[in-house]
Amino acid sequence: MEEPNILVFFLVLVSCAATQRPNIVFIVADDLGWNDVGFRNPNMKTPNIDKLATEGIIFESAYVQPYCSPSRTAFMSGMFPFKVGMQHIVIGDSQAACVPLNYSFLPQELKKLGYATHMVGKWHLGFCKWECTPTYRGFDTFFGYYNAQEGYFNHTLGGYLDYRDNKLPAWDYKGEYSAYTFAQKAVDIIHQHNVSQPLFLYLPYQSVHDPMEVPVEYFNMYPSVMNQGRRTYSGMVTALDDAVGNVTMALKEKGLFENTLILFTADNGGPITSYANNWPLRGGKHTIWEGGTRGTSFMYGTGLKKTKTTYNGMMHAVDWKPTLVAAAGGTPEMSIDGISHWESIRNGLPSSRTEFIYNLDNFEPAIEGHAGIRVGDYKLIMGYPGGPDGWPEPMNRTERDIYVTTIYVEGDSPVHLYNIRDDPTEHNDLAQKMPDIVNKLKARMDDYRKQMVPADYPAPDPAANPKNFGNAWTPGWC
Repeated sequence: MEEPNILVFFLVLVSCAATQRPNIVFIVADDLGWNDVGFRNPNMKTPNIDKLATEGIIFESAYVQPYCSPSRTAFMSGMFPFKVGMQHIVIGDSQAACVPLNYSFLPQELKKLGYATHMVGKWHLGFCKWECTPTYRGFDTFFGYYNAQEGYFNHTLGGYLDYRDNKLPAWDYKGEYSAYTFAQKAVDIIHQHNVSQPLFLYLPYQSVHDPMEVPVEYFNMYPSVMNQGRRTYSGMVTALDDAVGNVTMALKEKGLFENTLILFTADNGGPITSYANNWPLRGGKHTIWEGGTRGTSFMYGTGLKKTKTTYNGMMHAVDWKPTLVAAAGGTPEMSIDGISHWESIRNGLPSSRTEFIYNLDNFEPAIEGHAGIRVGDYKLIMGYPGGPDGWPEPMNRTERDIYVTTIYVEGDSPVHLYNIRDDPTEHNDLAQKMPDIVNKLKARMDDYRKQMVPADYPAPDPAANPKNFGNAWTPGWC
């Protein structure tokens, strides 16, 4: 009689451990600028995001990559993109490339802890074969798209459908704005969730990446913005905010909200040529200036002890995987670049990260920025930093702004050095005044170069042509 009792006791312990794990919602806002949220810019209407951010912890030094695919590589794998061949621009729609399959993704780690894992939104981590796609890399379900720059209403890229419901093309959503659809899919997942199991919901919205498209009611919310592109972009941000609000409401309705941890981050800085704004930071998407790599980010929810504050500790996109695994009660892998900051974040303690790589790309032209490193307070940029440059304010006037262009050069020169703690807007180049620091950071960069994997950036493959797959972008051609 003792053995059955022991078994029952064990099962009760396992059940209790599962129910005590937090639900985790990981939201990625595509191309959202540093200055494009209401808690930094009162002209932006983002009440749902603002409430979560100001009642949680706003990260002031959480870094991302200057482009989509590299940042998502870091989020999912915990590896610096230059170590897995994902450092060059993004994965193209016809490129036979994906994040190497020997790397475990975040949902795979959470499944080991008993989580139900769901994804709604943008993948952009390769799809040439099914093994590269979400439901083969740890997600129980997937609704979304594989590439980038789809239409928000027609869900096509180059005239071909890029919308999936798990493995099947999703043809029935034409005319429905993607932020609405993605929010509703997330709401459905939450409402249908078995509460005896912890939930992981990865929600990388299409918003607010170009093309500039938004329902008219959101466009009309910004009558004082004279520039039509900036007005559309601002409306897209507010549509994103409503989508976030719908998800948090669903969590409350299901009774999950109080035991949910929400992480929100941009995937890169806002593209200033597409009406985003990163003021007062320098540059934007496509650059390794701070405006391209310091992401709008915050955390809200269960487990956080010190809230309604900001956190200035240095963090990088590679750190979110181990941090969320630790928050879930797991043990992060030791073989990845990421560091768990869970205890530091929740208790307001100093960050254990002291350095990171902004980018390291020898595949010419490295238009997103050739090489950059941060060690302590100092940041060294070597060679082309990406572009455009400058410190533009929001483009609210009728005229389109003209930006500072940077002439492309190959190699490691020129170099720029900044003390980011004292000069976060990168106005005071110290390279000529502090050659010893320059040489120290160059030597550290050389150490990292020894670990670099050449960029996996093949020529487009005609086998990817959607005409071969019923006019939908589809895996199975590599």
